[in-house]
Order: sequence, then structure tokens, then C-alpha cells
Amino acid sequence: MLKIIFNRGAKDIEDANYVFSPDTYFKYNYEDEWFEDELVKEMVQDVDRSTVESAHSISSPVLGIIAPERLSGGVKALIIMYKEPNLIVNASACGNNCAKWILEIGKRQDITIRLGYEMEFEEPFDICIVNSGTVIHNYLDFLKEFQEVEIFEG
Repeated sequence: MLKIIFNRGAKDIEDANYVFSPDTYFKYNYEDEWFEDELVKEMVQDVDRSTVESAHSISSPVLGIIAPERLSGGVKALIIMYKEPNLIVNASACGNNCAKWILEIGKRQDITIRLGYEMEFEEPFDICIVNSGTVIHNYLDFLKEFQEVEIFEG
């Protein structure tokens, strides 16, 4: 299940497993075999419009052949969520184009992310809001929970 911690101050989460900067974490921790995974290849293609040729060669229509470190912050965050599910990833590095992939990863395994904005998730879904412990299934409830947490913590 996908679990979300609503938090405006990205650095405020005090947990040893919290990844504040997905870019930095990815740069020093990704593993070559991650790029052999079909879901990783699909996410890279969908979000960055790029094709994984190998663990060291990604074909970008804009940048040409690039190393994995040059992927977008959103794709790197998604890959970390998927490959390191024990970590709490700062998903504010992701745009709305990552929402469907976050939900997909959450269907496959338990993950926890930190989110500081109202990402546009497509219904139906099952998301646990860690701040309140509430499980929600639609975007209206998502927005209500986000607002309540913001008022309570703000």
C-alpha cells in the first residue's frame, strides 16, 4: 500500500530512512541491475520519454545518449521508491506525471513517501495518510486530508 506523509518542510522528517534529495541518493546508490527491470524501463520511457539501452546508456530524444544520473528527478525518485521500498522518499521531486507510477508501485509493495503538495492521483486508489492514519480512496478525500494536515501542522 502507498503511505503518504504530508509535510511542507521537506527537511523536517527525522527518520534515518528518509531520502530528502532523491538526486543525490540516486547518484551514489543506484545499481546497474535496476535498469534491467521492465517497470523501471516503462517509467523512464513514460516520464522522460527516454529508452533504457543499458545500465549506462539511456537514449533521450532531447539530450542524446545519457548516463542514468542525468534522468529527471522524478524518474530517479520513482526508481528509488520501487527498488528501495524501505526508504521514505521525498516525492515532491516528482511532478503529476509520476502519480500513476507512484500508485502502481504502491499496489506492488508497501512504500512510504513524503509529499508537500497536492499531487493529482487518478481514482480509484488506496492511500494511507500517515499523519492521520486515514485510508482514502478518492481525490476529494485526498485534498481534505492534505488541507487538514496543513491547518493542524501549519
